[in-house]
Amino acid sequence: MPAAMIVGSGPGIGRSVARRFLEEGLDVGLISRTGSGLGLDGVRTYRADCGDEGELRAALDAATGALGTPDVVVYNAAIIRPDSIGEADARAQLDAWAVNVVGALVTAAHVVPAMARRGSGTFIVTGGMPEPKPAYVSLSLGKAGVRTLVAMLDEEYGPSGVHAASVTVAGAVAPGTPFDPDDIAQHYWRLHTQPRDAWEREVLHAGT
Repeated sequence: MPAAMIVGSGPGIGRSVARRFLEEGLDVGLISRTGSGLGLDGVRTYRADCGDEGELRAALDAATGALGTPDVVVYNAAIIRPDSIGEADARAQLDAWAVNVVGALVTAAHVVPAMARRGSGTFIVTGGMPEPKPAYVSLSLGKAGVRTLVAMLDEEYGPSGVHAASVTVAGAVAPGTPFDPDDIAQHYWRLHTQPRDAWEREVLHAGT
């Protein structure tokens, strides 16, 4: 049975993406700090702080043990908080980087080589901050980092059949707005099902 894994699943984009994949008949695993099923029936749940490598790898081991090498993995974890250059605190920046970038790298290292050996798979990162904002230093740096990670994954594993991409969300996610998570979730399914000769590396949801 085809499978999807969502790392950093929450009540916004994570739940909407999970529901979209469930509608298409995929077996879905959710990894989050709470281990919540988000009110969805039929999902598998695993608990991990994405900033803790040991916890994240243990959850990924458990999820792949149950699901096998997934067909699609979505990395959706992020620390979103305002912080300015003048107020920069090294510990806070490192904690944010651990979740926003290193967690995505650890997840990719755990699943993408197996996808490449199989010859197929999709790895999607939820991006944001298409332009850096001085009021959100850690998030701006983190989203630039995962955009670079996606580019490197595409270069390294694209020839082996792994589609690496990001969905860049240029606004605050909220139901009933131009940034409705159900609308955003459509991008993830479309990226996953794109034919190889039409692969996109980044999709921008601008709310227009």
